[in-house]
Amino acid sequence: MPGPLLYAVTVLIWGTTWYGIALQVGTVPETVSVAYRFAIAGALLLAFCLARGRRLAFGWRDQLLIAAQGACLFCINYVVFYVAAGYLPSGLLAVVFSTIVVMNMIGAALFFGTPMRRQVVAGAGIGLTGMGLLFWPELHGFDLSSDGMIGLGLSLFATAFVSAGNLISARNQRAGLGVMETNALGMSYGAGFTTVFALLNGDAFLFDTSFAYIGSLLYLAVPGSVIAFWCYLTLLGRIGAERASYAMVLFPVIALGVSTLVEGFRWSPMTFAGVALILAGNVLVMTRTGARAEAPARG
Repeated sequence: MPGPLLYAVTVLIWGTTWYGIALQVGTVPETVSVAYRFAIAGALLLAFCLARGRRLAFGWRDQLLIAAQGACLFCINYVVFYVAAGYLPSGLLAVVFSTIVVMNMIGAALFFGTPMRRQVVAGAGIGLTGMGLLFWPELHGFDLSSDGMIGLGLSLFATAFVSAGNLISARNQRAGLGVMETNALGMSYGAGFTTVFALLNGDAFLFDTSFAYIGSLLYLAVPGSVIAFWCYLTLLGRIGAERASYAMVLFPVIALGVSTLVEGFRWSPMTFAGVALILAGNVLVMTRTGARAEAPARG
């Protein structure tokens, strides 16, 4: 598949999954919906790995780290995001999630000793300013019980777990563990952890037979968790991590467009300015200049 098509598929799918999450909120408890999603996605990826003869047996230390990756990437963060979808429009969830660009680089500096560039600090400041404008009504009233503040707090909490999962994934890759294999196992672990949590929490394993629920579940499990991930990984190998990461800037734009069309999300000058600053901050964080730029990886 040509590179531009891989990029387009990744951005379009990840840009629309946020509305799919919003459609999951309702009859079925959030924990159960997440368990269903990653049970399907994990089974598909495991079947793919077995069919291709990929290694799935790892030592117990590696298995623990893969399990930790699964807990962060495919359990905790999604449960929290599904809950947050009850408080914020799907487009705003995607915008808040895009702050992972900054969180990843701060985490890399803290845990891997990656030098912190001035652009990262400046971009984080711009993004923080944009977040303040985007949620200014809630911040101005400073009501922690308002839907906006609850949704913002939950979204940032969930994004922090995604960033932690990315750091664990980076460690696993440095240890020579394959990305597809660790994610097949990680999604399976995530589905298992979420199932246990749902049982302990007393959540009923209901199933919504409506077209909206089943359609969004399959969309999130197959295109959202399998196809888009494969496209992104392939793109990553061809053009390098930094250039591929611009998807994190583009898919919130798609998500906001979808939210505007189907959820009635309303724009204001302050909303527009906030979104623009957050995305601009992300672009600045990912920009490298001069000789410090890294050559893209070749697939």
